[in-house]
Amino acid sequence: MRHKMLVVILATILVIASSFTPLFSNRVTGAAVGAGATAPHLSTGGAPDQVQRADNVKYIGHVGGSLDAVAVAGNYAYVGEGPRLVILNISNPAHPTVAGKTAPLPQIVRGVTVVGDYAYVAVGSAGLRVFNINNPANPTEVSSYDTAGYTYSVFVAGNYAYIADGSAGLLIMDISNPTNPTELGSCDTPETAYDVAVAGSHAYVADERGGLRVIDTSDLNNPAEVGAYSAGYWYTAYDVEVAGNYAYVASGDDGLHILDVSDPTNPTKASEYQLDFVSGLDVVGNIAYVAGGVDGLHILDVSDPTDPDGLGFYLHTYSASDVTVSGNYAYVLDASITMRVMNVSNPANITEASRYDAMAGAYDVAVAGSYAYVADHEAGGLWVVDVRDPTNPTMVGSCLGSLDLKYAWAVAVAGQYAYIASSYGLAVLDVSNPANPTEVGFISGYAQDVAVAENIAYVASSGKGLWIVDVSDPTNPTEISFYNSFDVTGNAWGVAVAGDYAYLITGVLRIVDVSDPANPVEVGTYTPSSTADGVAVAGDYAYIVTRHSMDIANVSAPANPTGQGSYGGGEKEGVAVAEGYAYVTDYSSRLEVIDVSDPTTPTGVGFYSTAGHSYGVAKAGDYVYVASWYGGLYILRYQPPAPDLSPSTKTVAPLQATAGELITFTVRLVNSGNLSATVSFTDTMPATLLLQGAPTASSSPPPTVNGPTITWQGTITSGESVTITYTSLLTSTATLTPTAVNEAYIADGTGNVYLRRAIVNERRVYLPLVLRQ
Repeated sequence: MRHKMLVVILATILVIASSFTPLFSNRVTGAAVGAGATAPHLSTGGAPDQVQRADNVKYIGHVGGSLDAVAVAGNYAYVGEGPRLVILNISNPAHPTVAGKTAPLPQIVRGVTVVGDYAYVAVGSAGLRVFNINNPANPTEVSSYDTAGYTYSVFVAGNYAYIADGSAGLLIMDISNPTNPTELGSCDTPETAYDVAVAGSHAYVADERGGLRVIDTSDLNNPAEVGAYSAGYWYTAYDVEVAGNYAYVASGDDGLHILDVSDPTNPTKASEYQLDFVSGLDVVGNIAYVAGGVDGLHILDVSDPTDPDGLGFYLHTYSASDVTVSGNYAYVLDASITMRVMNVSNPANITEASRYDAMAGAYDVAVAGSYAYVADHEAGGLWVVDVRDPTNPTMVGSCLGSLDLKYAWAVAVAGQYAYIASSYGLAVLDVSNPANPTEVGFISGYAQDVAVAENIAYVASSGKGLWIVDVSDPTNPTEISFYNSFDVTGNAWGVAVAGDYAYLITGVLRIVDVSDPANPVEVGTYTPSSTADGVAVAGDYAYIVTRHSMDIANVSAPANPTGQGSYGGGEKEGVAVAEGYAYVTDYSSRLEVIDVSDPTTPTGVGFYSTAGHSYGVAKAGDYVYVASWYGGLYILRYQPPAPDLSPSTKTVAPLQATAGELITFTVRLVNSGNLSATVSFTDTMPATLLLQGAPTASSSPPPTVNGPTITWQGTITSGESVTITYTSLLTSTATLTPTAVNEAYIADGTGNVYLRRAIVNERRVYLPLVLRQ
């Protein structure tokens, strides 16, 4: 994988059955003007946003992602977690709980502002998304707008949204109708617009190395820059708040800069407050809450903006990156890994009330039984995810924060143990209780990948090359040997094991005989088309992912591996092979499915675009699991091109009728598959039904009638439907109300036939509920 090299009770019985879903992204979004909204900044599932690009690969489920945005309104915190907006109930700040979440969006959520019943969400290159949040359990997207740049944050004032749009500068939109936002005007800025705050007729834009830009917005259709502030070439501006005549600018390494903007055409520095790295802040009254990187959360008295005075601080963070305040609590985003809920009622004694952790850096994944095991590079450690319901994967346990697990690169699972390769060594975790994975063993070194077979861990190591470790006693992993004589660095970053051989990636493929683990011997090498990053082995073939391709080598003769085919395009990261397909992740946020049934001619047959860079991949059963870094874990399924008419329905009205009454049948032929269907529909009326008039279809050709039989034949393209309607007369000579059962058969042209039934005057028998004493 590329970054490894960069390291650092009534029962009803039916008589007849009836018929039958920047990484620096913690930009503060600015104070929203609206009822119930504080100064917002930077489980329900569902299908992903329709803009998500995919071909022959179906979204199944998702969990996790980095925490890069937070807004608070009333009893809820609105958190950007990877590609989703997650709504937390914080009525008890000591115990935040998930109230609801959106489906995955195409990109990472970078900012969110809440006003009234709407959340305005900045989604990077996917622009602005507007959600109705009236029901927190079911946030519903009501509109979207694809901006020209990369949307980092949104500030809402009245009927207008002011968008910090990255390289495109400032964008102003009319949101008087949230379901139909319209663009009014824009003003480019010299660098990258990360954040914006509005006061009066001026917008203040934090423009990274462009510093603070002041833009006159009195004419919303023609905003124009009137002033700027910069403290030199290296000066940066990431976040901005405006209070009174002062702008408070988060200036990265330059700390907090407080600017006098009483003259918007000439902002001047009033003071500064130096911290490690200031990337987020919130100003409430005369108090400034500052996220200062490794310096944590600082609270300042700014009643005299020319002389800010420290009131208190909280240092127990990884790297505080953003903060928003509501009442007595500050919600601090910490290195995109966790959201800390801090009681700030006494600035001199800040305490942590609770925290909400996230899978912030999914780098690799392994699947065993009902669980997926995810190596989290950012948080450092392991997440255990229950995937029994793949449409709703649930994080059930984690082991995070240990130095042994810091910068986790890879995970392998064997029996009741998970093995984590990290920048600090190889850790062994007991996962027999998925809710409480526990580290039981560790051996120091630099591990970048790991494969386990027969109580031996084969580790790709920087320095030791192929590092062979005895894990028969998981509490005491012991080095057996290592092989690193291939170059002076001995660096390796990928490994797979099959039989007596380890397949080691060192930029090339090295095949090492490990039949005697104490004496590994290199027997063959293969040089792919470009620098190799990872490998999987299946049968006689090694599948090698490189900087530019996936190459296939025949390794049936380990001493003489020979090249077969190559599939180019993109920077490949991970690979899993099963049943004639290679599942390959790409750094450009993508899973590719490649048909390798003919190794000499690998052919792309599908893809899916994830929100984060795609790294590790695993195939288990019908599903593909993709570790998507800041995008979390995706569960996908390759769906070969085929029609799917299973959603088709047949209904009748009225359900209850008497002899001589007209009834109408409606059949919807729905193709939810990814290939056009050649459909044949047949419905033969029973004796109790007499067809009246000519049936109709919403698409040509019209249905045909032959005696009591109605037929329709035609093509229904993917995602389309055809509705057929016909009316019949209910007849009977019986004294009782007749029951009419009408069945239709729907064939999709590929051998699948679906029965759909509608019943008039369906009989039901109601049985009493009997309780045992």
